[in-house]
Amino acid sequence: MKLSALLKNIGFAAFAYWDVRKIRASQKKIQAYRANGQYDLEREEIGWLQDTWGTSIIEHAGAKINIVGRENIPEEPCVVVANHQGYADIPILTQVMKHRQFGCVAKEELSKVPVFNRLITDVRSVYIKRNDARASLRAIETAIEHLELGFSMAIFPEGTRSQGPDMAEFKKGSLRLATKPGAPIVPVTISGSYKCFEEHKVVTGAEVNVYIHPPIYTKDMDRKEASNIAAVVEDIVRTKLMELQAEEKAGGGN
Repeated sequence: MKLSALLKNIGFAAFAYWDVRKIRASQKKIQAYRANGQYDLEREEIGWLQDTWGTSIIEHAGAKINIVGRENIPEEPCVVVANHQGYADIPILTQVMKHRQFGCVAKEELSKVPVFNRLITDVRSVYIKRNDARASLRAIETAIEHLELGFSMAIFPEGTRSQGPDMAEFKKGSLRLATKPGAPIVPVTISGSYKCFEEHKVVTGAEVNVYIHPPIYTKDMDRKEASNIAAVVEDIVRTKLMELQAEEKAGGGN
């Protein structure tokens, strides 16, 4: 890696660290609301925190996020299901949800990152051990409890970043998070987020296209429909990803 790229990444990491520290007061409010069972206030504060943090990160990176379909997000708690191209996807989802709270199903390794680990927990995210079936099940059960309390969740069913334009298969059973509590699923297609960092391993002001699909209501699904829902959502997200990539190529864009 060139020295200029290394310095840019270090500078961005330092900015991101101090940016989280600026929202400490909001985190303390969230913790107090949660302790007192004031869930409406907690959701509102988390929504403000996430939007503030995500907007700041995206603007500092110089990225341009084009979002279509925000009107498809239901008022009720939902499960946002997206493909996962890069680190930028979480800040991007804050713009997808815009002032709306959502927690993430996050890899356990992030629980060891100072400062950020507390932020991840405060917004109702859960940590999952990818190679431990029992621990993963417990994490999903906790996420379901959050949904039942009125908190939205987000999951990347590929299980890891693709770090490029391709998309891996969605893990079968990953959307039990939505089908067990009967929560709506909101498929989201993200195209180009890997260009914000992964493509050249340096923070880059790339242009990203995001499409929010109409929600899929799971409340009255039978067992067969529920067991196949991951494949259905994968097809929706993948088909749109191919369309967006074709449009980007034809337009000479990212």
